[in-house]
Amino acid sequence: MRIAILSDIHGNLTALEAVLADLRRTSPDLILHGGDLPHGGSRPVEIVDRIRELGWQGVLGNTDEMLFAPESLEDFAARQSHELQPLFGVIREMAAWTREALGDERLAWLRSLPRVQIHAPVALVHASPETTWRAPLAAASDADLESTYARLGQPVAVYGHIHQPYIRGLTGLTVVNSGSVSLSYDGDSRASYLLLDESTPEIRRVEYDLDAEIDSLLACGLPHADWVARMLMRGGFEMP
Repeated sequence: MRIAILSDIHGNLTALEAVLADLRRTSPDLILHGGDLPHGGSRPVEIVDRIRELGWQGVLGNTDEMLFAPESLEDFAARQSHELQPLFGVIREMAAWTREALGDERLAWLRSLPRVQIHAPVALVHASPETTWRAPLAAASDADLESTYARLGQPVAVYGHIHQPYIRGLTGLTVVNSGSVSLSYDGDSRASYLLLDESTPEIRRVEYDLDAEIDSLLACGLPHADWVARMLMRGGFEMP
């Protein structure tokens, strides 16, 4: 069985459509999403509607959660350093815009997403089994990865959240980060997704029209769109 997993679309319809074109070529048997669907891009409504139309199963992401439960962002922000607080102010403003655009019915659909999907031999979470907000980084030790994901009980554990794709083989467990469809943080601005052929993982990178997406972003009215545009262009995170 061939399984594709897409995570962290972040409202970027241009990137999603390019990945969909690649999926038509790779023809997986099952496609799952790893959450973080509408927030942080120019077309949140279109992303949610497209995923629902496609009928993909998936999991809840942290930015999905903060849209219907703003207190989840506040709880996370309260545990972070003083230097990061301006970042959370920006995220609040962006989330308010996205929340208003989506409306109650789409927010209710986001609320219905589970936190774990099991499709043997794969277990999928957005960040970790316990929370959508915290996950091991790409440089985490084997012991950290095993202690976080072995409890899912499948030989392949997949997550998103950190926007840096990688594949790590452990004893009896393969941990994979699918990367992000939008807002890559590994220096490569292309979209990223995971293709599993049986239990063999492959990270696929897909080019998309970055200029067109940035034009859409700057015209859509999203607060701090210029900040998002800079990160899209550089393929990396920066403070607003």
